[in-house]
Amino acid sequence: MSTKLRNIGPKSAAWLRQVGLRTAEDLAAAGSVGAFVKVRRAGFKPSLNLLYSLEGALQDCHWQELPEARRAELVAEYDAIIADKPLKKAPPASGPVYDRTVANDDDDDADGGDAPFDTDDDR
Repeated sequence: MSTKLRNIGPKSAAWLRQVGLRTAEDLAAAGSVGAFVKVRRAGFKPSLNLLYSLEGALQDCHWQELPEARRAELVAEYDAIIADKPLKKAPPASGPVYDRTVANDDDDDADGGDAPFDTDDDR
């Protein structure tokens, strides 16, 4: 966010910028739940505190001052959006792991060796 908003720290501001919410007007247009959904759909894993913080920023109050009933409404709205269009599963952190110590029969090494790595130290 280019403007300093109440309840929005550097990490939350970075997430919001990365999903295209750069100003208070952008946040107001998206709404707290919409902004939270965008952050989640981008692959970030914020807690519900971000949702409450966004609402507090829009209401200009500390997020802990939000009434419990309003918090429940926000969570219900978020749950309804996610039930309608679920979040995609995150891809694995890395690709598959292969045991490179076992030589493949069809391995066409240039040096003709069976070892997966050149281990000669006399270069």
